[in-house]
Amino acid sequence: MKHTDAQQGQASLFLEVCSLNEEPRLPLHTSIVLFLLSYSECKSFKVYLVFTKPASSQSLKSQLPESLDVCDVQLEDLPQLVRGCRLPAVLDETGMLCRAGLAVVLRHIINKTTDADPSRNDVLALLGFKKTCLKACAEVSKWTRLCEIGVPSAVEKHLQNHQYQQLPLSILTLEQRLAEPVKVHNDDKIRRQKLQQQRQKEKNQSPEGQGNADSDTQAGQSPQVCDGLELKAALAMLSVDSVPTLTTRENSEIRKVKTTDLPPLEHVFAEGLYFTLTDVVLLPCIYQYLSSLQAHAAITLHKLPHLLRWYSRVQEVPGVLRAAKDCGMTLCIPEAPPSNLQGQSAEDHPTIQLEQEQQEMATQLPFVGGPRPTMTKLKENGIEAVFAPHPCPDWTLPWDNLPEAINPTEGKMSNIRAVRKRQQLNNLVAMVTELARPGYTVVDFCSGSGHVGIVLAHTLPDCQVILIENKEESLVRAQSRSAELGLKNIGFIQANLDYFTGPFHIGVALHACGVATDMVMEHCIQAGAAFVISPCCYGFVPNAIKFSFPRSKRFQETLTYKEHMILCRFADQTAVQLPPERRLIGKHCMGLVDLDRSWAAETHGYSVRVMTMEPESCSPKNNMLVGRWLQKSGLEDGASQVEAPVCN
Repeated sequence: MKHTDAQQGQASLFLEVCSLNEEPRLPLHTSIVLFLLSYSECKSFKVYLVFTKPASSQSLKSQLPESLDVCDVQLEDLPQLVRGCRLPAVLDETGMLCRAGLAVVLRHIINKTTDADPSRNDVLALLGFKKTCLKACAEVSKWTRLCEIGVPSAVEKHLQNHQYQQLPLSILTLEQRLAEPVKVHNDDKIRRQKLQQQRQKEKNQSPEGQGNADSDTQAGQSPQVCDGLELKAALAMLSVDSVPTLTTRENSEIRKVKTTDLPPLEHVFAEGLYFTLTDVVLLPCIYQYLSSLQAHAAITLHKLPHLLRWYSRVQEVPGVLRAAKDCGMTLCIPEAPPSNLQGQSAEDHPTIQLEQEQQEMATQLPFVGGPRPTMTKLKENGIEAVFAPHPCPDWTLPWDNLPEAINPTEGKMSNIRAVRKRQQLNNLVAMVTELARPGYTVVDFCSGSGHVGIVLAHTLPDCQVILIENKEESLVRAQSRSAELGLKNIGFIQANLDYFTGPFHIGVALHACGVATDMVMEHCIQAGAAFVISPCCYGFVPNAIKFSFPRSKRFQETLTYKEHMILCRFADQTAVQLPPERRLIGKHCMGLVDLDRSWAAETHGYSVRVMTMEPESCSPKNNMLVGRWLQKSGLEDGASQVEAPVCN
């Protein structure tokens, strides 16, 4: 069938179907979404299986929960917003807001389930403490990246390449994580109960305690019960009637023990004691991985004792076995052949090797020093910050004549801050207007509540504007402002940047935090698009997973990573309350970091200008990078649909 509009009153969920030997199969991220839909018994979506080739979902019926309303759709028939994103994706009832990416879609399913049935506290608990489970984007969070991307990708590769003897690095990292003690909110009481049970167990095993062992066992204090305290606490949170809740108070001797001397808690589930969304993501992955090992390399299982224990505990969660069966997964407890690690070298045991490598990385001390030696080193090599003149320093939008919903004054924003925000928008809109042509697609990356994107959509009615933001609350606010203005040339995508793959002509970002600036530039370069970016939070630049710094060859030949980190750290020292001399050094460091970025872009055929927004007082982070791909300069001829800024 062809999907043209969202179903009235119902959001549309799009899941990918790939092929293996010309036969359709479900990739892991699709299986994960289906498992959550079954576990939560969610019926808030019309589900579409997306095929790249003409095919039918009939052969996949055993993996599709019977309760779901599922239709087939071809890739070319997807709505435009969905087509520009990696699946899975959800299109809301308006057809203007798309949520894309595994973690974003899963969290949205949980929210829709609890909105429809507020009594489903077990589903809400999947979001974890403070509802932050897998909320941090994969581009900056190593844990989210491991669970959302690393483990599923490693298992997919393992299944395709049949590398049964070699354990994937992501699996080993997860195994090590599960071996670590956990720290959970307000865990003192559980740890004291554990200490009391450990001492009771020791007493029962001592010669003088043997006579009381039978009576203690009858009282429910058997060694087996003591060993499972963490599991008992975890299952009690899920309201499992068959698991008794510990109600006895610790004796005074136990209460006097210092917190630092209490025994640590062991992992029960992936993020600690409690069953969360992370376990939902990992279960279909580990199911397929362990199934393949059992069939081809069972001897390897002994290297994953903590993963096997986690796998068995997940199956004790109410609803998991039912949901797994609905999705065609037959869960069981695999048995690992016995193995003796004595006499093995680090090379023989990859988990040990992984621990040693991480310990070696942890022993590398951070570089300590000031910016002056680094700046002097750059100057001696002919590298100095250069700022291009602003082409239209006095250009401004007619703010007094614009609708109220466009002005950035909502919420708790002060009048002074609103004035500065309008000044920042003047700079970005002026540069985008200079580059834009009728029919262009402009993407506002890291859009927040839409200050930039909404102004652009109103100012450039012949352009399509897309706002991309990973915080749902901000994007919903932007959608509300857009609806108030009646804008039709605007769309919204809640996703991490990596999940947006659609074509566009201009990328814009106001105060893209840390490495987000580099990610936006990379997206624009891959699309051959122009960019207008105001960087921010330079000190967070080194916290990148997917980039290496410095970015340009000339900076790499001059500075080490640690010296570049010094530039980034001091580039953040531009706050108005700092002494003028320090702010001047911070501004110079900002210019050097952005010069490195501009040179990296120029190797891809770009012309880049680093300039200062006007007036400089509009923000302590007042740099602006404006770049265009020179090979597309011939496409930029023609009249703009609005009056271009007067640039001298």
